[in-house]
Amino acid sequence: MLFRQDVLRRIGEGEVTLAFRRWLRPTVKAGGTLRTRVGVLAIESVEVVDESKVTDADALRAGAPDREAVLREGPRERPLYRIEFRLDGPDPRVALRKRSRISPAQRAEIDARLARLDAASRHGPWTRAVLGLIAERPGTRAPDLAASMGRETALFKADVRKLKELGLTESLEVGYRLSPRGRAYYGYSGVARKRSRSR
Repeated sequence: MLFRQDVLRRIGEGEVTLAFRRWLRPTVKAGGTLRTRVGVLAIESVEVVDESKVTDADALRAGAPDREAVLREGPRERPLYRIEFRLDGPDPRVALRKRSRISPAQRAEIDARLARLDAASRHGPWTRAVLGLIAERPGTRAPDLAASMGRETALFKADVRKLKELGLTESLEVGYRLSPRGRAYYGYSGVARKRSRSR
């Protein structure tokens, strides 16, 4: 479930605690969580709602100007879901990305997890190449980075998200950069040296 940036800001400020979505099937469930840029959302309820039950007050809680704006969103033939949530705390990945010191045990864990990602990949090992590319070209558009590797943009971005889950990269308004944790790992792991020798 995605939110516009202006709505995310209002979620972070506690103004928005409700969402409406037209889904074939829900992508979140009551009791679950959703990670966003402003923190982790605790999903309190997910239910199909009759359009006639949507009020202007509901729309304001969802970050929309009125109920008509809510009802215009999405394919009308799909059921309308009402999702109640609350901001449950910061995204733990943010704290992870900020760690600029990595212990030998943590490096070994990152090594192992990157090796598993490489082993599971259908297009061969990629993790260190992508880390190196982001280190050398921070703030570069994802399509341009993907093209430089001969990759499809969507698949490249999916790989970068896996690195983000490990706290090694972070998204910018345009492109990516290594996080403090990523820079600590990248400098130690020999990725930079391997890339420079390969040129």
